[in-house]
Amino acid sequence: MLQPKKTKYRRPQKGRQKGNAQRGNQLAFGTFGIKSLQTRWITGRQIEAARVAVTRYMQRQGQIWIRIFPDKPITKKPADVRMGKGKGDPVGFVAPVDPGRIIFEVEGVSYEIAKEALRLAAQKLPVTTKFVVRRDYDAQNPNA
Repeated sequence: MLQPKKTKYRRPQKGRQKGNAQRGNQLAFGTFGIKSLQTRWITGRQIEAARVAVTRYMQRQGQIWIRIFPDKPITKKPADVRMGKGKGDPVGFVAPVDPGRIIFEVEGVSYEIAKEALRLAAQKLPVTTKFVVRRDYDAQNPNA
């Protein structure tokens, strides 16, 4: 499961997410990708489940890039505990995702395989996504 080796602060505040992604909103490595259309927190488990789905479908061909990393600690209070008495203990890590953020990128497979693999990955994620293709991709000559 994805999580940072070390964090500076153990229990940060929630913060606010508004607006569209200003960085990480263009394909940087692969030819195909999925882009988020919603604001949401994505957990390390969800990212891992999506990664496994993509790898299985592509049968370990091509290459995958995960463009988000869960580095925000999330706390939770135990069940049946009264209000107050401080903040809860950390339970996991999330990656805050804004609309327009590229989540996964794929290279080295055909259009059809990439589209289906990323569709399977999108089903594992709590955000609605859009399949995106690099601007200079040529469908007639994919190796060029």
